[in-house]
Amino acid sequence: MKWMVALAALLLTSAVSADAIEDRYNKSCVFCHGSGAAGAPKTGDQAAWAPRLEKGMDTLLDHTRSGIGAMPPRGMCADCSDDEFRALIEYMSK
Repeated sequence: MKWMVALAALLLTSAVSADAIEDRYNKSCVFCHGSGAAGAPKTGDQAAWAPRLEKGMDTLLDHTRSGIGAMPPRGMCADCSDDEFRALIEYMSK
């Protein structure tokens, strides 16, 4: 019975996290990644994201934290954690 409660809590937490990431995306990332402004890879454009993903998550996180090209440091999310940035990258690249 305890495992059922734990599983339900895990599933609920995952759903909340997905909603939170989508909210972060809509507040911070969609402005450039939704349209491809300034060369940003568009959300859902797997071909555009593939060469970036090949560099590895550590490199993508470094670029996100420090900025790259027209993207300013931390993008438009000054208070995002590394875990949130990872989730945002995964969200945009699929």
